Amino acid sequence: MSAKLVKPKPQHAPKAPHEDPKFLESTPARPLRILAEYIDPIAKLKAEGVGDTIVMFGSARIDSREDALARLGRLKEAKTGKTAQAKAKHKVALRSAKSALEMSRYYEEARVLSHKITTWAMSLGPKPRRFVVCSGGGPGIMEAANRGAYEAGGKSIGLSIELPHEQFANPYISPELSFNFHYFFMRKLWFAQIAKALIVFPGGFGTMDELWEMMTLLQTGKLPKDNLILIYGKKYWDEVLNWKAMVRWGTINEAEYKLLQFADNVDDAFEVIRSGLEKYHMEVDPFLQAY
Repeated sequence: MSAKLVKPKPQHAPKAPHEDPKFLESTPARPLRILAEYIDPIAKLKAEGVGDTIVMFGSARIDSREDALARLGRLKEAKTGKTAQAKAKHKVALRSAKSALEMSRYYEEARVLSHKITTWAMSLGPKPRRFVVCSGGGPGIMEAANRGAYEAGGKSIGLSIELPHEQFANPYISPELSFNFHYFFMRKLWFAQIAKALIVFPGGFGTMDELWEMMTLLQTGKLPKDNLILIYGKKYWDEVLNWKAMVRWGTINEAEYKLLQFADNVDDAFEVIRSGLEKYHMEVDPFLQAY
């Protein structure tokens, strides 16, 4: 006859799947993580009464005029060293600082433009909040956009992204509208989903990526044709991209080229945005109102 089995002691049930970090971080749970990056913004945007957005893109590497001047001043006062190598290194750094000071105009102009847009948008009332400035959450032009809205006394949105190098959300984002994404494509969805205008300041790979994405969505009718894309900064963009060449080569047509509008100063940019919004977008988008 076999030995009598010992009765096992009661044990705690395992955590429910939604409370289990190991499961939530696993490959099978990837759809849940993606869905969370869709549902969480809906809930928070709805709670804050956001109706739609104006997205402002641009380089994270463009400093404020104050910071650019301070950097240049430090370099001018620094001892250069006696070797040819040290002098050459200082000369390169000085040239870079002078370029940064020139580019800082875009930080200041993004800041002023965001202030003007926010001031005008707040005059339309808070229920819902119309045309809320939205940035990528980081430094540079993104910071300038959030800063302008903050200085106007309005709310603004920051869509930050987890990156291999450390990045902090800039301090001017409204805390209740500060989001952090793991997936680039979900972040892009929220740039596009409720935006009525895109203002593109000088930028690099990230700015180009987001610009082409929006233009392709407009070109293919995935976004309304009357959504606005404004390219800001003639000196930079005329050197970096030859838009008309694409028309001449037949890779885009004239109507597609006309999806773009251009401005080189704050007043012109504001007039393009304000008049376009008043013409096409004063009726509230039902998307967020449906939740």
